[in-house]
Amino acid sequence: MPGTVARTEARTVLLVIDMQAGVMPGCFDERGVLSRTEALVRRARDEGIPVVWVHHDPVGVGTPEWELAAPLVRADDEPVVRKSYRDAFAETDLRAVLDGYGATRLVVAGAQSDFCVRTTTQRAAADGYDVTLVRDVHTTVDATADGVPISGEQIIAHTNMYFAGLRYPGQEFAALRHDEVTFA
Repeated sequence: MPGTVARTEARTVLLVIDMQAGVMPGCFDERGVLSRTEALVRRARDEGIPVVWVHHDPVGVGTPEWELAAPLVRADDEPVVRKSYRDAFAETDLRAVLDGYGATRLVVAGAQSDFCVRTTTQRAAADGYDVTLVRDVHTTVDATADGVPISGEQIIAHTNMYFAGLRYPGQEFAALRHDEVTFA
């Protein structure tokens, strides 16, 4: 149609944030989240979708805590983006890695929902990526804010609610369960 711009087919990348051995203990539904993440990663690989791992360096580079939490295992050809801030784009090569794949859409899993997951998904959205937050494969620990206890489960629910309502012009967002995610 003259005068309209056709939306090109999205190139999807699965982004797994901070699911490290030193981050996951104490997180809500730790074993379930790791199991569902492993299933999502396996499905992405089977469908030829790139998987990008983000690791939080302050956990302790080179220590067992810095490695992925079991049962997650990185394939040799899958990049690791090392970060020092909540935002996985801040002072990292994440954008270059995503550009190398021609990424226009991110499917996001990870830990901590209220810190690195929320900050990175918001940044990705603001930077123009379509984003699907996988609502049952991100997690966090219980917290207290201003003397008010907040359970990890409540933080996850709030993050899902917040992201499900996110809108930017011309972009697509979703908050789906791992078994609802389509990579195409």
